[in-house]
Amino acid sequence: MFRRHLSGQLVRYNDRQLAPLNTRQAELHLAQCSQCRGELDRIGFAAEAIRYLPTVEAPESIWPSVEAALDAPKTNRRAAVLNWRLAAGLLLAIITTSAAAYWYTTRITKGSWEVVRLEGSPTVGSKRISATVHIAVGDWLRTDGSSRARIKVGDIGLVEVGPNTRVRVLTARPAEHRLALARGQISAHISAPPRLFFVETPSSTAIDLGCAYTLQVDDAGFGLLRVTLGWVSLGWGNRESLVPAGANCHTRPGVGPGTPYFEDTSGQLQQALAKFDFETGGPRALDVILAESRVRDSLTLWHLLSRVEASERGLVFDRIAALTPVPGISRQKALALDPETLTRWKEELAWTW
Repeated sequence: MFRRHLSGQLVRYNDRQLAPLNTRQAELHLAQCSQCRGELDRIGFAAEAIRYLPTVEAPESIWPSVEAALDAPKTNRRAAVLNWRLAAGLLLAIITTSAAAYWYTTRITKGSWEVVRLEGSPTVGSKRISATVHIAVGDWLRTDGSSRARIKVGDIGLVEVGPNTRVRVLTARPAEHRLALARGQISAHISAPPRLFFVETPSSTAIDLGCAYTLQVDDAGFGLLRVTLGWVSLGWGNRESLVPAGANCHTRPGVGPGTPYFEDTSGQLQQALAKFDFETGGPRALDVILAESRVRDSLTLWHLLSRVEASERGLVFDRIAALTPVPGISRQKALALDPETLTRWKEELAWTW
């Protein structure tokens, strides 16, 4: 499903009316398709603008025209009604445009976000938060071992900042909300179109695809992403990991994101994957990963296909094929890492994730 564009499904997706499995597939497609993301942005904009349309009575001057159209002979009634509809349509277009302009100007982020103290004595810059303050672009929010705070990220979601955390606001614009997490842990819950909220860490950038997740970074810059809802893209340079709900992904400075895996995978697989991603694991680590993989672990194997040596791709392909049917995918194109083939296969495999 959703191998092509989502035009026929985007309104239902925006209104949260798709079935859960279809929603996951749509989110995965939106993460890769800029055309559908743009169309979804326009749908969301229109839906929000309509909410701001004022409820007003029709002007008195319009009723004589309506009554005249109703009383007119049938031969003239069509033309009268048509002219009235054209005028009404023009009036509605003007009202809609005005409402959209009002919505846009009132929703523009002013370069600062609200911060609420949850516990202890968090600070913004040198100012201790007693209740609520605003954090501006460039400011640092710091918590000690007994402090917590919550950031209201524009109008798109909330970020809870845990103890012993340093986080900075980098960008606060309608089309881009960006934080830097230098150390500690945050929990984000974002309700917005994909790719509006970003968190930069010393070893990767987490890109929200409409989700909830926690992200932690230690003093060495090592990071761990845990996704609880939706999807997150974790990227560094040309390396990207797509992490769905229920999955984790480690990240390291100088390497970027590792290979995502589900939390319920075996301990042996997780250990072998860490060795493969961040040490000189070699074929032995890959052997353990292949042997320990279940159907759901095709998430891990699909990512590994483009990360192993060319001579080992066949082993990964064959293991996926042994776990779940291959839906008309060309083995030759998959081993050649053909982008269209890999995207199609990912969308089919995602039903098991």
